[in-house]
Amino acid sequence: ATATAADGLDKTAAELVAEMSPGWNLGNTLEATRNWAGATLWNNLGGVESETAWQSTRTTPELIDLIKAEGFRSVRIPVAWAFGHISNPATHTIDSKWMARVREVVDYCIDRDLYVVLNDHWDGGWLENNIKETDPAKIERQKLILGRLWTQIATEFRDYDEHLLFAGLNEPNADAAAQTALLLAYEQVFVDAVRATGGNNLRRTLVVQGPNTDFSKSYDFYDTFPTDPTPDRMMFEVHYYTPWQFCGMDKDESWGKYVNYWGEGNIPAGTRRGYNGGEAEMDRLFGLMKSKYTDRGMPVIIGEYAALQKNVSGAGEDQTLHDASVAAFYKRLNEWCRDAGMVSFAWDTNNCSRPTSTIIDRRTLRVYNQHVMDAIRDVYASTDGITDISADGAADTDAAAVYYNLQGARVTDPAPGLYIVVRGRRVTKEYVR
Repeated sequence: ATATAADGLDKTAAELVAEMSPGWNLGNTLEATRNWAGATLWNNLGGVESETAWQSTRTTPELIDLIKAEGFRSVRIPVAWAFGHISNPATHTIDSKWMARVREVVDYCIDRDLYVVLNDHWDGGWLENNIKETDPAKIERQKLILGRLWTQIATEFRDYDEHLLFAGLNEPNADAAAQTALLLAYEQVFVDAVRATGGNNLRRTLVVQGPNTDFSKSYDFYDTFPTDPTPDRMMFEVHYYTPWQFCGMDKDESWGKYVNYWGEGNIPAGTRRGYNGGEAEMDRLFGLMKSKYTDRGMPVIIGEYAALQKNVSGAGEDQTLHDASVAAFYKRLNEWCRDAGMVSFAWDTNNCSRPTSTIIDRRTLRVYNQHVMDAIRDVYASTDGITDISADGAADTDAAAVYYNLQGARVTDPAPGLYIVVRGRRVTKEYVR
């Protein structure tokens, strides 16, 4: 099958989730720009050279070969469309050369049987930073632009099969119920624009974002979803960088101090740089997503997550325990995704200089952070299927059902989704609602 196959959209969003983890982000690449200024919005100053503005390597088929070889099943491709790639600002027309380059990268992935999530990323902040806008005229203007952009994107990729998913936004800045209502209105524009292009886009799975893609704010404020004429073809996106002092900081700020250690048994005695209770906090937040969304049939993707790999030094610091902390963070998060029916997308910026969230060195086509890569792969080690199912010989009608996800891992509390179900000697594939 080629990237432009005109069929193959039979799977629901929940069925796709079971096949997509683990995922990887092509970060700091197609969402970058050569010209860092507000003036780059609504003009064509970025050019295809923007791909190497924030990191040094053009995306190649060989890179995607490595991504697949390391066990990733999905690639999230953050993209800027308005930020330096508009050939006609009056009609908000996306530059044809830029569109062709994005399509080329998408094809690298889909031709290798990987799933792709294609989004409208920060994109100069034209909408992401203005979700809170209250002026009716400006809101309608932003809706018009969003619809125009997604109509062009969806038309370009209309014939692709279910391996391609569209994500309307990235991290929309909404912090309260009223702002989340505005966010929902923008997401409705996205859904309507994509569906209106017809073809395979009538059945394509679409991804909508929670307020700030924040777990707690989503749980508190995001109670309804955009209206979609196609049932069971929607996913919900949040991001996870909690605690930020561990995941994203390497120097103290006025509001908080950075930490180097996370997880039970990984915090050296006497350090001031440890974060206690990280597992409990992760369990609580992921539990919110599970109870409100996946348990009710709405699949969840963790569109971004990361923890900085640092070089630690000084009295009481321990590099081995820091490395173990980072690995533990990645492992526990992916265990949650595996067991709760969510998809994880590791953030990767191709910056091979610590502190960094980089996993893959794109220049040398080698793994840069092996203990993180190992932590992810260990969670999904049974990718070739179930290696050991014991059949106790009980009659099928009497045996208790035992559930396994499609990666072969046993699941004790299955969320809605597709599972391998064992009842005595009888093995079936079933959708759990």
